[in-house]
Amino acid sequence: MAELPLSPGRDAQLEEAKLLGLCNEILKNTQSELSLNLRFLDVALSALSFVPDGSLSEKGNTLGFATDGNSFAYAPSALTGMYLHGRINVNRVFLHSLLHCIFCHFANRGTRDPFLWDLSCDIAAEYIADSLQKPGIRLPDRPMRKEVYQQLLKGGDTHRPLKVLNAEGIYRSLSEQAPGKSRLISLSQLFARDNHCLWDTEPDKPDIRMQLSVKNKWQDIRDKMQTALETGDRDPGKERDPLYEDLRAENRRRYDYRDFLRRFSILKEELHADEDSFDYIYYTYGLSHYGNMPLIEPLETKEVFAVEEFIIVIDTSFSTSGELVRKFLSETWSILSERNSFFRSIHIRIIQCDDRVESDVRITSQEEMEGYLESFRLIGQGGTDFRPAFSYVNGLIRQHEFKKLRGLIYFTDGKGIYPLKRPPYETAFIFLDDDYQDYDVPPWAMRLFIRSEDLEETSSKQQENLKS
Repeated sequence: MAELPLSPGRDAQLEEAKLLGLCNEILKNTQSELSLNLRFLDVALSALSFVPDGSLSEKGNTLGFATDGNSFAYAPSALTGMYLHGRINVNRVFLHSLLHCIFCHFANRGTRDPFLWDLSCDIAAEYIADSLQKPGIRLPDRPMRKEVYQQLLKGGDTHRPLKVLNAEGIYRSLSEQAPGKSRLISLSQLFARDNHCLWDTEPDKPDIRMQLSVKNKWQDIRDKMQTALETGDRDPGKERDPLYEDLRAENRRRYDYRDFLRRFSILKEELHADEDSFDYIYYTYGLSHYGNMPLIEPLETKEVFAVEEFIIVIDTSFSTSGELVRKFLSETWSILSERNSFFRSIHIRIIQCDDRVESDVRITSQEEMEGYLESFRLIGQGGTDFRPAFSYVNGLIRQHEFKKLRGLIYFTDGKGIYPLKRPPYETAFIFLDDDYQDYDVPPWAMRLFIRSEDLEETSSKQQENLKS
């Protein structure tokens, strides 16, 4: 019996199925080869699903790939076309997108310039991929790329050197250099391998719950990768290991500063209505049945957690400018000024200290803090010794200057002499996280890292609010 001819539509469906099957086989082989040469990527390699998306081919074959942290999207025509030029090209583009996920580039743009952030992420991913030098991903050396890496690492007249070539540092360096548009475009062509169209384009309106879930997934993967590298997968002959350095920098424990300040909060009654405990049913029932006589009224006091007393110590030998310190103080005060973050009666001491206490200012109101910030200047610039500040604060406690001192935060570069004895209050040393250095903080103290760009961003927002 003769077979009936297939319809043209059926032929197209079979061809598409064959093409997708071929693409899936190519990507599976890519996963296997990367896993064989880079064992520490095992967990990360299995965290992305494959999603065909023909619309990506409209951006050109070299950008026919994208990721959102959950999937690796590809244009089938772009994938098969690239594979014809060699499997290493496919391995590199998949590794490139995977590195975007490992370091959460897709979710960390915030309010940064989109084009400059995309370029910074591409440079960071390619720097790591170029440094791995493993079979299956090694490409011929490109002197222009090496020159860019060296310029970023060594620094120059217009920008600071970078100790870790991660996306945040590269973005800051490019912003300081302020290269022209043609230079940025040429850099993008040199480093781009995938399309960032699936990245968060509206940072003010993301799906918070989903974004946190994806970021937590990759945080867990980063932790496992760092452990794998520390326990045997690192190349001992390497002078630098960019992937390991970036993992350590990204996995460094960071706190949300608002959550951090809550550690210094205490429970206390404030004199204002407690709307949470107020029952409107009894209130309106009394008004409707007994005239102007409610059966219940709101409580006149409310228990709240807020900051009442704490100390900020500024290391005046700090290697950054006084303007950066002022922005740090402004950021701290903006958090405390939010609703229910501090009591009506507050006692904040701002102490400047190098190898001795240079200044002590008492703040008890918003007006006093604003006046202090307007006239702020650094005093001292001597050597660093943390002990005088703690001795001074302990003296204030003995003089009963404080009733319920919960904590002290010390803004410093970390290069000083720490006290040996633990003080009777919580202590945190706050460091700028721009250089990703480690500091030997005593076990009784907390470490908190903040970035100068976060302080710059907060300062810009505050200026915009003042203008509006």
